[in-house]
Amino acid sequence: MAELYEKMVQEAMMAQKADVETIKNKRGTQFRIKDTKAYLDVVEKMEATAEQSKSVINLHVDSVKAHYNILDSLTDTIRPEDDPFVEHYQTPAILEILCDEDSEFEKSLNKFIEAIGKAEALIGKEVVRRYGGFYGPTCVVDFALMPGSTSNTINRILKTVDIPENHKQAILAAKSWGMNTSYGIGEVFANEIEGGTTVAQAVEKEINEIKNIYQNPVEAQAELMDGAGHTSFDVRKYMSQYQDKMENTIKAAMDDDVHYGNILTVPAYCVGDISHHIAQSTFNMCKDDVTMAIIEATTEVMDSTLKKALPNFKSEYEVLSLATGSSACAVEYILELDGFNAPTVVDLLTQRFHNYVQLYPTRGAAAELHNSDFMDMIYRGWGHIDQARKVLNGSSGTLKPKVAGFEVDLEPIHQNDVIMNPQRYTYPACAITVRFSSLMRLADYPCLLTSEPVTATLMTNIIALHKESPASPARTCKNCAAASLVDFRHNHCQWREAV
Repeated sequence: MAELYEKMVQEAMMAQKADVETIKNKRGTQFRIKDTKAYLDVVEKMEATAEQSKSVINLHVDSVKAHYNILDSLTDTIRPEDDPFVEHYQTPAILEILCDEDSEFEKSLNKFIEAIGKAEALIGKEVVRRYGGFYGPTCVVDFALMPGSTSNTINRILKTVDIPENHKQAILAAKSWGMNTSYGIGEVFANEIEGGTTVAQAVEKEINEIKNIYQNPVEAQAELMDGAGHTSFDVRKYMSQYQDKMENTIKAAMDDDVHYGNILTVPAYCVGDISHHIAQSTFNMCKDDVTMAIIEATTEVMDSTLKKALPNFKSEYEVLSLATGSSACAVEYILELDGFNAPTVVDLLTQRFHNYVQLYPTRGAAAELHNSDFMDMIYRGWGHIDQARKVLNGSSGTLKPKVAGFEVDLEPIHQNDVIMNPQRYTYPACAITVRFSSLMRLADYPCLLTSEPVTATLMTNIIALHKESPASPARTCKNCAAASLVDFRHNHCQWREAV
């Protein structure tokens, strides 16, 4: 399996570096779709090993190719306000293909839609809680089953429906890593309530919207984009062309007995680098040298750590754990260079969340999504760094945090000239918050720190080894930072009850 682990690391880091190098070279310029070609080029080199399902790898590769080519044919650029949604057009299109190809799955989906209509009490409770900030900072389109997330509520409804278990898992996956439309639970309710509608009427409209995204996924997504003022390209043309280009790939995966949950998720999770991570918003954000340096140094920590661990990996899951754990350590370590740490930041952002709810009751459903991701990441890193500091005690030497028994190499941070010289980017004698201020920019957009291209690439490789098992949502405790340090919401989670 050593060759497989080496391939996984190589493919993942090539994807990450394609993003980072493009952003470094293009930051501050005008974004064009063709700027994303570097990411497409590395994805096209992905191949299945003898142990892996080729049809799963094709779901990833063909989706990225289709995504790039369709966008390139429809527009020259994408405005920042439209770029978060480019990874939301794939699952609706695929969901419709699955229904067209498998009438039994379509029947199951229809039974689930009926159950949504009968879940007024549950949906009403959840949207009221989300509106009022009951759960604290949460990921409404979470990749796990945390309290307040759409998938948490979907899971509870699915448990009441008499359909095959694998169909339940597929429907759940479609609103997890597979982003079946841009809709997050509670958004209609919040806007209706603030607009003067009664609570009962607002819940009814919320239920109708949730049903709609499963009854008419493609048109529902298009309508959501109409409402959001999307102007960069024709989203209906995109989804129509995407269905045409991906139909054979989807059928091949079905014939290969790939779990529908994986068919719905793999093609969506991998396309975000094209016109979202590599995009105008990223080019603008990374004009700041310190922000750019944090992304670069974190990438180098991941790369160095993974390569040093290669001879000792025993499973594909260790590769994923070390990739995400090493980047978490890197970001927490940079945070600590300015005297901050995860508990401090989690407390700060959670307090801010409750103020934000009161200031903006119709806030977007995803508003605090990436703040939650960021807090979870640094909290994980803090656990490893804190343990390493205790081991080092007062002695001199290098801090060597461990993740799953593997040492994390933090030296690339020390070698980064920008990060280690913050005095060049503020009043020189008082440069004690520079790195923290850039990290707060990244708290709204940590996609290249967590890192999404790395995770997407590694997950596709893992799913290709276990095509019959649904990989999303993660059926494990997410160890939420806010729930671990501030809020008491563990008993509202669903990870143990996932269908």
